[in-house]
Amino acid sequence: MTLGLAGCVLAPQGASEEEAKLNSVSPVFEPPVETRQLPALRAHVHWRDVLRRAFLANGELESAYFEWKAAFARIDQAATWPNSNIAVSFSYMFSPENIKSWDRTTVGVGFDPSMNLSLPIKVQTAGEIALEAARQAGEKLRAVKFDLQRRVLSTYLDLALSEEKVRIERDNLRLLKLVSDSAASRAQAGGPLQDLLKAQIESQIAENELANLEAEANSMRGMLNGMLARDAKAPLRLPPTLPSPRPVAAGDAQLIAVAVEQNPELAGLARQVAGRKNAIELARLAYLPDFVPSGSVTGNVSQVISTMVMLPTKLPAIRGAIREAEAMTRSSEAMLRQTEKDRAASFVANLYIMRNAERQTALYRQRVVPAAEQLINSSRNDYASGKVAFADLIDSQRMLIAVRRTVAQVRIEREKRLAEIEALAGVDIEMLGRPASPVAPAR
Repeated sequence: MTLGLAGCVLAPQGASEEEAKLNSVSPVFEPPVETRQLPALRAHVHWRDVLRRAFLANGELESAYFEWKAAFARIDQAATWPNSNIAVSFSYMFSPENIKSWDRTTVGVGFDPSMNLSLPIKVQTAGEIALEAARQAGEKLRAVKFDLQRRVLSTYLDLALSEEKVRIERDNLRLLKLVSDSAASRAQAGGPLQDLLKAQIESQIAENELANLEAEANSMRGMLNGMLARDAKAPLRLPPTLPSPRPVAAGDAQLIAVAVEQNPELAGLARQVAGRKNAIELARLAYLPDFVPSGSVTGNVSQVISTMVMLPTKLPAIRGAIREAEAMTRSSEAMLRQTEKDRAASFVANLYIMRNAERQTALYRQRVVPAAEQLINSSRNDYASGKVAFADLIDSQRMLIAVRRTVAQVRIEREKRLAEIEALAGVDIEMLGRPASPVAPAR
């Protein structure tokens, strides 16, 4: 009776480890958002500051945590045994016979007849299914974390690129001002007026381009503020240079191996497959009978112990449930197999693009940029001395601007691809070689 009243949990193996993982991240999400202290941002915001605040402020990530917590709580619901409530009955017989009141009284104790008492093996298997569902929810939290990280980093890098383009265009305007002054001096000395007009037109075009770039940067700044739970118009200043390239110490083979082993989506699908295999076993256990034991005492007259055996007579339904579980398992296995191929292909594609961006960056910074800077300096001197035409000077200036923009775009592309690789691998690039955690709110 004590067991029936209190119940116990036939916890599946691995439940304590999953609870430890859940508890390791609970301090981040359990405090109400109203009392949660979001970290203040520095004057020049680093990408790590942005990520740290985004992890604490994002509602989707918090929702995934509580879904994981709810899934873990279902383990106790599924694995509690006895799985039926205790039913206590009382009856009293009225009779003119001279019978003691105790002998007129019948007290019965049994399990709820509306719910069969399942065998412990059935309850334990149901707990294993719930555990795999909880593990899948934990992997979903990790997937949401890395997807958020990818989106925040991508937006931060886009903003950094926009601000770099603004700086390049401002440098372009300053150079055009020098060219315009030179053209004005030559026009006053009897030189061609067309050069002055062309310089003024180029300056106006550059001013318009600068205004467009500043508007683009403000738009991205508002988007990033939204991800950080800040007012869209709140000031957000990035460092005055592009972010330094994040080092990747691991080789390509190690990166690919990590992507296969730790991808959160693949891990979640693997947990789904395991849970559906347990569902097959649970469906087969339906062939075993259930019981409804009970007992009663009628004074000193009789004491009765009885058991109702619930025989599984719905054999077609049981066979159908087994076939359904088997089909769902095959479906999950096929999805896991295809997703593994897709994610591996996507990972390799991003890895190729990242390595190519590194190659381009080295080429441009070591060879192309110095050559373009030398060209523009030579063209300015030659134009001042009348050796080259104004069109040649402008072409040299445009080439330098295009080269600087290309270098900035390639550097940012490399960092964005690295963020994609992290999301696909489910591990921070700095944490390679360490055990993966469900979520790492602080970087």
